[in-house]
Amino acid sequence: MMLDRILEDTRRDLGARQERVPIEVLREKLPEAPPARDFAAALRGIGVRVIAEIKRASPSRGALNMGLQPAELAQLYARAGAAAISVLTEPHYFNGALEDVQRVRSALDTAGLAVPLLRKDFIVDPYQLLEARAAGADAVLLIAAALSDEELYQLYHQALELGMTPLMEVHDENELQRVLGVNPMVVGINNRDLRTFQVDLMTTLRLRPMIPPDVVVVAESGIRSPADVRWLTEAGVQAVLVGEALVTASDPGELLCELVEAGRW
Repeated sequence: MMLDRILEDTRRDLGARQERVPIEVLREKLPEAPPARDFAAALRGIGVRVIAEIKRASPSRGALNMGLQPAELAQLYARAGAAAISVLTEPHYFNGALEDVQRVRSALDTAGLAVPLLRKDFIVDPYQLLEARAAGADAVLLIAAALSDEELYQLYHQALELGMTPLMEVHDENELQRVLGVNPMVVGINNRDLRTFQVDLMTTLRLRPMIPPDVVVVAESGIRSPADVRWLTEAGVQAVLVGEALVTASDPGELLCELVEAGRW
């Protein structure tokens, strides 16, 4: 399965990075990182907030926008009303890089745009959490399908200790029950099955009622239009994460404005 291949490559790369940059060196860099912003708080409030994603490629669709400039796109997203920005850092299948988080954080801070950043990757080890915080990430993605119960619990609490918000991603009822066991602040419902890469927005509709009202719920994948955002607003989510539709749009700023406005509907 594709997820297994991605995780295998992730673990291989992780070993190489740990040799190049020992964990002690990463820890020494943490005091230099900008203060973490509250990702969960940015998604609360009236209406549905939009997390805009920086994403060059995907396993299901291949190249999306290989020439995008993360720093420039992040500033455009922030000015168009994004509540948070997701930066895909997986290199082999999404053509991302951890350096993209650093570039985006620097560009936003320079422009005075206080928007939280999510490092979106296949995190399987505490080392990746340290990488994320040192690079300026405010939140990290933890995927239930990629982690055991023990790993979910440990990585969740380690992320909190570093000041970051874990976005706990689920796709089905079993994964949701596992994630609810750690009392999460933010749950992402991925409408894309990471094993088959099929997308079904009804996944959000099915799982949303099972999540406690005090948990921030993010609908992920398959969201392409203001109509999708309005439909998910009625489903009771607090935020939507949009990537492919934005990076392939002729005018991503205009589309993002439309999605943000639809969330106020």
